[in-house]
Amino acid sequence: MGKRCRRLAIVIITFAFTAAAGFAHIQSFAESGAYDGNASIKPPAVSAKSAIVIEQLTGKVLFENNSRQRVYPASITKIVTAVLAIESESLDRVVSIPGSCVGVEGSSIYLTAGEKLMLRDLVYGLMLRSGNDAALAISCLLEPSTEKFVERMNMRVKEMGALDTHFVNPNGLFNENHYTTAYDMAIIAREAMKNPEFKTVAGAKAWVAKRGEGKYNYFFNKNKVVFDYSGGTGIKIGYTKRSGRTLVASAERNGMGLICVVMDAPDWFNDSYKLMDYVFGCFEMQKIAESQKTLKAIPVKNGNKDHVFIGPADRIELPVLKGKVAKTELIYRHPSNTKAPIRRFQEAGALELYSEGEYLCSYPLYYLEDIDLAILR
Repeated sequence: MGKRCRRLAIVIITFAFTAAAGFAHIQSFAESGAYDGNASIKPPAVSAKSAIVIEQLTGKVLFENNSRQRVYPASITKIVTAVLAIESESLDRVVSIPGSCVGVEGSSIYLTAGEKLMLRDLVYGLMLRSGNDAALAISCLLEPSTEKFVERMNMRVKEMGALDTHFVNPNGLFNENHYTTAYDMAIIAREAMKNPEFKTVAGAKAWVAKRGEGKYNYFFNKNKVVFDYSGGTGIKIGYTKRSGRTLVASAERNGMGLICVVMDAPDWFNDSYKLMDYVFGCFEMQKIAESQKTLKAIPVKNGNKDHVFIGPADRIELPVLKGKVAKTELIYRHPSNTKAPIRRFQEAGALELYSEGEYLCSYPLYYLEDIDLAILR
């Protein structure tokens, strides 16, 4: 794995500006580490028409090839269908299957008209067995029509930042107007994996549904990533003749989480394994700030203390290429002052993380102490 970066030079630049959110300033870090040879590894050749690997925490792109090219997603579409189902309401709700959702072409969990089962079973059937009937049933159960559900899908992915994606169905069956990009699918998968329930479903190796005797109750995951790849955590496979083989894979090693997307990839699993091996070999996580570490102090009015400390709730890290120098900028956005009383872990602003001038993500900042009102004498 090579030596970790040990030197950290810090340059601080501050500036004030007028904005409703208060003020901001930039803190720049020049990070360097001992060269260990890994940074010279060439990216592997893959069969995929387009591909991308991003780091899960920050969304930083660590490898890409034709990642903005329009492609057809096939069943990785179901990631979005699952997200909407999980976000909708309790997965333990018992639902009744409409007759119009039975006998859908392609992969199936063999639903029957009027069958009653938990929404959770539908989601597992959707993700693990890629049930096209499960996708259609979810769409009809959550919205008045599949068309309305698809509108909701498109709205949700735009909220995630996937601007080059358009769906026309909830399952990924081929349609010229049902398209995405590898980049967009990486963004979508990253947002999906932030939901603990989704992450559990996507990483499950098997699920036993409660559908009764004589029903298709045992769902084994078609995604070999969770079985074969060291640290594999999910997510979803897809295939149609026109779309080719598509795969969104995820894995975690040594404190780094990756999402890899390969589109129209004849050697889909090996492509993903080679790309993730390459990235794990070339990058490591660099600590930017510890959990609950004081980063700034804000003046306090009418308090028993004239300032309050702020910082992040969780550890902040950034993927850095081994043996290379990377530039990181932290932009703090918080009020120029605040008033007592203040309670610990009230939100106090945000910290934006930039790498090489590119915005990556933001973290909420919190007050790290209680400040009571001053006692007047």
